[in-house]
Amino acid sequence: MANIKSAEKRARTIKVRTARNRAYKSAVKSAAKKFEAALSAGDIEQAREAFIKVEKQLDKAANKGVIHKNTAARKKSKLAKKLNKAM
Repeated sequence: MANIKSAEKRARTIKVRTARNRAYKSAVKSAAKKFEAALSAGDIEQAREAFIKVEKQLDKAANKGVIHKNTAARKKSKLAKKLNKAM
């Protein structure tokens, strides 16, 4: 455990930020799963809506610095290819 006051504050800050980052990553994964489920069920319209939500979550995570912007772009591209292939 930290002995210095500023180090104790950093430890608290890190704990809060870690929880926030986990929430963003979890939201991205959940949205991606819903997209995949809609795609595998063959519901193209629902898959389109889910794709928009995944895209939004990825952009938000990238803007917050939770994931790298290139990672977000790569994942969006991969999902878009799947959607276009299903159509």
